[in-house]
Amino acid sequence: MLEQRQQDRLREHGFDPLRRLLLVGPPGTGKTMTARSLAGELRLPLFTIRLDALITKMMGETAAKLRLVFDALAETRGIYLFDEVDALGGERSRTNDVGEIRRVLNSFLQFLDQQDSDSLLVAASNHPQLLDRALFRRFDLVVGYPLPTPEVSRAVIRNRLATMGPKKWAWSAIDEAAAGLSHAEITVACELAAKEAILSGQQHVTPAILAAALRDRQNMAHEKQ
Repeated sequence: MLEQRQQDRLREHGFDPLRRLLLVGPPGTGKTMTARSLAGELRLPLFTIRLDALITKMMGETAAKLRLVFDALAETRGIYLFDEVDALGGERSRTNDVGEIRRVLNSFLQFLDQQDSDSLLVAASNHPQLLDRALFRRFDLVVGYPLPTPEVSRAVIRNRLATMGPKKWAWSAIDEAAAGLSHAEITVACELAAKEAILSGQQHVTPAILAAALRDRQNMAHEKQ
């Protein structure tokens, strides 16, 4: 953020600020929140572009839409979040028309190379293994968002249940139930547990209620796979 705030100072010494960030990690780990925070801190508008929705059967149309987005990026300073950027890699692996999707990818790479505006381009991917290696080289910084460790999970839980947490935390059972869940899923589980406690007339969430809510999120996650 400091580089964006002091762009002129950097350029006086022959350096450019970071313009392209790639955020990679599982859903719910904070990638979109990071883009929102950047927009808030820099007091810039946030524009979200979903590449999976932008890709059409007519690849020529997709390239034209991409050009419009990058034209806007140059004209209006802001934070431009390219969400689901792995759609380029995913589509390339699924489609029979490999040549066409490759042309879309090449167009995207060219637009990235030409991006020299004052806007900040942030790309997010839930499946970095699908990304073409050439994409990684186009970004000034790649930031990984892993699933939370038990310590981080506990911090999320304590924060969300600050006013309703149990008097004694049964962390062993809670850690086991939260393992593998994202920050967002843990937050949702805390909120559901708190609502259940409130509606049943309890002043605090019990470890059993919280562990059950976390296990429910685990089950839902497995069903989606």
